[in-house]
Amino acid sequence: MGYTFAQKILARKSGKSHVEIGEIVTVKPDHLLTHDNTAAIIAKIGPELETYGVADPRLPVIVLDHVVPPSNEKTATNHRRIREFVSKFGIVNFYDAGNGICHEVVVSKGHALPGSLIVGSDSHTCTYGALGAFATGIDRTEAAAIMLTGETWLRVPNSMKINLTGSLTSPSAAKDLILHIIGGIGASGANYLSVEFHGNVASLSIEDRLTIANMGVEMGAKNAVFPVDEVTRAYLSERGEETWEAIWADEDASYIRELDYDLSSILPVVALPHRVDNVVPAAEVAGVEIDQFLIGTCTNGRLSDLHIAADILRGKHVHRGSRLLILPASREIMLEAARDGTLATLVEAGGMILPPGCGPCLGAHQGVLAPGERCLSTANRNFKGRMGCRDAEIYLASPATVAASAVTGQITDPREIT
Repeated sequence: MGYTFAQKILARKSGKSHVEIGEIVTVKPDHLLTHDNTAAIIAKIGPELETYGVADPRLPVIVLDHVVPPSNEKTATNHRRIREFVSKFGIVNFYDAGNGICHEVVVSKGHALPGSLIVGSDSHTCTYGALGAFATGIDRTEAAAIMLTGETWLRVPNSMKINLTGSLTSPSAAKDLILHIIGGIGASGANYLSVEFHGNVASLSIEDRLTIANMGVEMGAKNAVFPVDEVTRAYLSERGEETWEAIWADEDASYIRELDYDLSSILPVVALPHRVDNVVPAAEVAGVEIDQFLIGTCTNGRLSDLHIAADILRGKHVHRGSRLLILPASREIMLEAARDGTLATLVEAGGMILPPGCGPCLGAHQGVLAPGERCLSTANRNFKGRMGCRDAEIYLASPATVAASAVTGQITDPREIT
C-alpha cells in the first residue's frame, strides 16, 4: 500500500522513512507565517526572547496586512513593536504595511514552494497547497514556541481524494467550485483531513488553485493540496524559482473518502448567511437586494479576478444606492491593474479602490457594515459579525457574480449579464 501526500511530506520533514496515519511527528517548518498578530505572539515570550533569541531569523515571514494603514493608536503601537522586533532580531522576511495580504505575499515572494512545510498563525495558511506545499494554520501559542525552538509537532492526518473531470465553463469559476464542494460535504466534512485534488487539475490556473486551497479550511481541512504539474512549473519558472522538489501521493495510496466532480456541471453559486456551507445556485436567490459589494481579499483579489470584474462592469455603473469596494491582494497586483487600465474601468463604474490588506474582510475598518445591511463578497467567510456588525448579512460568491450583481443592486446570476 502506498502513501498519501501528507504521509510522504511529514515523513521527510520529520526525518523518517515513513509515517503512519495518526502518528505524532516532530517537524521543522520551512517557514512560520505571522501578521499583525506578531505583536501578541512575541508578548507571550518576551523574557524567553531576551534570553534565547529567535531560533532562525529566516524562519518567520511577517506581513503587516490586517489593519493597514492603522485605524487607531493601539494598532499603530502594535505595528511599531513588530518593526522593533524585526530590527532587533534581524528577521529576514519582513513585509511592512502596503505590500499586500500575507497569503498573496508569501506566494509572490517565493516562500511557498513545492515540497515545503509552512505553518502560520492564520487559518488560511492552507492557501499554499496550491503550489504543492503542506501548509496549515496554528494558534498563537504554537507560533510563539516555534519562534523560539524552530520546531513543532503534528499528527499525521487521514486524506481525502477529490477527482476532477471536465473543465469550468465561464462565468462559473474556481470560487463556484469550492463553494459547491463545501456546500455538499459541509463545514466539517473534511475535519483534520489532508485534501488532495486529482484528475483534470491542468484546466485550473494557479490563481484558481490558490482560491480553492485558500478555502480548504472552510470544510475543516488540515491541508488542501494540488499536484505539481506543467502549470505549476511554468508559474514558478516565470518567477525564477528553480530550487524545489515536488512530493505527491503514490498511485496506490489509501484514502478515507473519495469524491468526484465534473467541472463542466458547476454553476454560479452563492453562500448564504451565516455559514459558508449554506450554498445555493445564484439563480435561486436572484433579486436579494445588496447594500455593499466587495471584490478582492486573499481569496479573490488577484489580477484575473479584477479582470473578470472589469470585463463585466466596463461601460456600466454600480447600482444607485449600492457601493462597490475593490481590494487588490498585493501592491504588485494593484500596480499591474493600474497599468492595464483595469482600475480605471472599475473606478469609472463606481468602485472604490482600497489599499492591499484585510480590513473589510474581518470587519477591522474600510467597509464595516451597518445593522441590517447586506454585503455580497468574494471573501472566504460569512459568519455573523465577520464584517464588523452582528446584525448584518454576508453572502459569498465569485468575482463574476459580485460584479454582475453590483450592476443590478441585487444578487444576479452572472450569466444574465455576461
